[in-house]
Amino acid sequence: MATAVSRGAWHSVVELPETRRLVKPRTSGITMVIDKGLGLRETLDLMEMAADHIDFLKIAFGSSALYPSKLMREKIALAKEYNIEVYPGGTLFEIAVFQKCTKEFFHRARELGFTYVEVSEGTIDLTPEERRKYITMAREEGFGVLAEIGKKDPTVKIDPARAVDQIFADLAHGAYKVIIEGRDSGQGVGIYDERGKINETLLQALVEGVRDHSHLIIEAPQTSQHNYLLVRLGPNVNLGNVQPHDVLTLESTRVGLRGDTLRECLKNAPKSY
Repeated sequence: MATAVSRGAWHSVVELPETRRLVKPRTSGITMVIDKGLGLRETLDLMEMAADHIDFLKIAFGSSALYPSKLMREKIALAKEYNIEVYPGGTLFEIAVFQKCTKEFFHRARELGFTYVEVSEGTIDLTPEERRKYITMAREEGFGVLAEIGKKDPTVKIDPARAVDQIFADLAHGAYKVIIEGRDSGQGVGIYDERGKINETLLQALVEGVRDHSHLIIEAPQTSQHNYLLVRLGPNVNLGNVQPHDVLTLESTRVGLRGDTLRECLKNAPKSY
């Protein structure tokens, strides 16, 4: 098992308090960043500062449809240079399903350089058979697949038993991970109430149901949500919809460089600490 080795500005002076943190390439401890319109120079700044701590870059919502093709290709290529997977937001996939152009959608995504796609039904409805069909189709087109459960409508709540069944089905059909919907706000949907507080009962039911939470990517846009989930599930919980300016804050929390998780590290630290 790979663990984090500090090569930063304080390397050889200060060790990272949390020694369990996994480094890239990894299948647990994934950080998915939501990109709501970073320009190329901003993207390069993000890569230079934080690429070691980012696994996926999601071009938010359906916004990739507004990018000039050349710029979209350049941005995806830049992220891939830093070993980051890039995918268009699930809303664009849902539009393609509604407009009956999914095959063309996959072909264009591959042409632009995307490496993953998201199969979701945050706004539309898919039958289990349709979910399986689209996951299989995407895999056959050469993409990794992130499936998503949960609705963007705050009046539609997640039923944990049905959600767990769907998670196992999506994984069996070829999804790499299953995302728990949290929207960009982190309020009122998924495991969050309207104030962004985590429904612990629902979280526990999902985690216990899947038995291994590394199968999940929990969308968590707010830093308070990062803190809660990292203390609750450990430094290698998969988190999504992380804001670009919060990547280093999140990684600091993962490795015990912030008070919430440092306190946990110190509980079991050797006396030299």
